[in-house]
Amino acid sequence: MVDVAFLPLTAAGVDRALEMMARLYAGAIPYDEAHARQAIQWLIDNDACGAAWFIQSGGQIAGYLVLTIGYSLEFHGRYGLLDELYVEEAFRGQGVGAQALAFAVEVCRLRGLQALRLEVGRDNPRAQALYARSGFHAHDRDLMTRWL
Repeated sequence: MVDVAFLPLTAAGVDRALEMMARLYAGAIPYDEAHARQAIQWLIDNDACGAAWFIQSGGQIAGYLVLTIGYSLEFHGRYGLLDELYVEEAFRGQGVGAQALAFAVEVCRLRGLQALRLEVGRDNPRAQALYARSGFHAHDRDLMTRWL
């Protein structure tokens, strides 16, 4: 397993994060850089709502992760949402994603959160397998969204 570090995302790293976000969203999710920039900056400025980190491996930026905080009666209070996890292609299959998940779990524990959730595309069996190996369980229900 490669050595991985997690560096808090600051305003200075927003452009780099946006480049990776565009690759993460490519073809699957509409990407609007201006709105994405605003959302990341808001999260940086409001750490009570979550945080973002670059994933560093071998001195290089290998990806990023975004953890936000929600509230749910089902989870008896506050829970973490792994809103985004992106690992650059060159770093995949080396344990970087597994270490990022372990890091997110630890951050949630330190913040006193009750659960960690994430969403994964049905067309991404590689990510589904990683999440299952890391202790995540699928639910027999669909996540639905209405943009406001």
